Amino acid sequence: MSASRTVICLLRNDLRLHDNEVFHWAQRNAEHIIPLYCFDPRHYQDTHHFNFPKTGPFRLLFLLDSVKDLRATLKKRGSTLLVRQGKPEDVVGDLIKQLGSVSAVAFHEEVAAEEKTVEKKLKDICCQNKVKVQTFWGSTLYHRDDLPFRHIGGLPDVYTQFRKVVEGQGRVRPVLSTPEQVKSLPLGLEEGPIPTFEGLGQTEPVMDSRSAFPCRGGETKALARLKHYFWDTNAVASYKETRNGMIGVDYSTKFSPWLALGCISPRYIYDQIKKYEAERTANQSTYWVIFELLWRDYFKFVGLKYGDRIFHMNGLQDKHVPWKTDMTWFCAWKDGRTGVPFVDANMRELALTGFMSNRGRQNVASFLTKDLGLDWRLGAEWFEYLLVDHDVCSNYGNWLYSAGIGNDPRENRKFNMIKQGLDYDNNWVPELGGIKGGDVHTPWTLSNSALSHAKVSLNDTYPSPIVIAPEWSRHVNNKSSGPSSAKGKKGSSYTPRQHKDRGIDFYFSKKKGF
Repeated sequence: MSASRTVICLLRNDLRLHDNEVFHWAQRNAEHIIPLYCFDPRHYQDTHHFNFPKTGPFRLLFLLDSVKDLRATLKKRGSTLLVRQGKPEDVVGDLIKQLGSVSAVAFHEEVAAEEKTVEKKLKDICCQNKVKVQTFWGSTLYHRDDLPFRHIGGLPDVYTQFRKVVEGQGRVRPVLSTPEQVKSLPLGLEEGPIPTFEGLGQTEPVMDSRSAFPCRGGETKALARLKHYFWDTNAVASYKETRNGMIGVDYSTKFSPWLALGCISPRYIYDQIKKYEAERTANQSTYWVIFELLWRDYFKFVGLKYGDRIFHMNGLQDKHVPWKTDMTWFCAWKDGRTGVPFVDANMRELALTGFMSNRGRQNVASFLTKDLGLDWRLGAEWFEYLLVDHDVCSNYGNWLYSAGIGNDPRENRKFNMIKQGLDYDNNWVPELGGIKGGDVHTPWTLSNSALSHAKVSLNDTYPSPIVIAPEWSRHVNNKSSGPSSAKGKKGSSYTPRQHKDRGIDFYFSKKKGF
């Protein structure tokens, strides 16, 4: 390749300079580099089945932060980030024609169908203009080409089998160096304005002080979060004990929103874990961070293996379930008005902050699919809309599991909403604030006088439950204790002792009695 040529670095879910092979390759193969991010109008349309907005306000805010941050980082290194509103294939085509000097377009490959369609159109445009396409794989801890399987079709359908093989035979590639200086843009290019909420047809969200994720987007914030969680507080050393918490910032790593947009590299997290283990301590908690990164990998590779089937109603198993689409029930679920306080608290938290704990997500998904029997895609698309950390493979993979039509070998599992509510606390249903102790999770079982004393009127100030599962009764008379008594002693990220050794999430725990 001629040294006088220009490379377009098309950025999508890889909004970082560190450990970014697109930049690493372009630095060695061009005189001029054009870092480019496109606000694709297709991302601001509706979801496929139920026409919810595809990108909600919290994720958009996080994305705008991340784009601004990467532009600032590049400016400090002699470059900038070109920002355009338009389809990437159209924007890249226009730049190729405008400049006449583009020798290559480089980007990271994605997994899901919509992203792959964009990649095909990019390749077609480049082929028509005799421009090289250079693609990379950079979204997972283990590189796709390093998996110890001959072909992605050999990926095990059970996570534990995948984990054991990869941990035993795989290797994590080293972190790529971060360039001190980035090669300049060619002359005559305007960097372009970063769009506003209004320009994308959105309203900027109001931040809620109760949020468990009061963090902003961008590579700078991501690296600072890792430094805080690992090196400044040593919180990582107790992660396995606190990760099922529901209140506060430090009960879990909170890396997922930055990982979803590629603001932080999974390999960098792994590299820092290994350094921490060498310099501070190595225990189950430090390993568990890697364990969770492997889960994220697994969902990506399941997406590669099964393609569009991760979106199909019948799931990976082609299992026919008579799902309902009762929109009255769905609206009660999404609005946090089911009459089941634990479900409602979590759904309100999602609506008001764009975030929900891992434990909360498992519960509300179980309630929607197992207690209400609603089409799991309603939940998946609602999460796609609202979650600040939405990742297509992780979101749809988890919903498939919850619905019992994913990879899980034990598919008929179901959370007990009352037991879960007693075990894990929350603070998002203020209208029940007058009910003390565990009774708050079953207000419909209280006497009229107790409700009146608590200033609660069922079907007036708070709804009656839209469904009551028979197994909940086992815990109705066992409500005197709960996390509230422990929280005063242990802090908001305290996890009850009986839950400390659970697997990464409910779907793969070997323990019973949920």
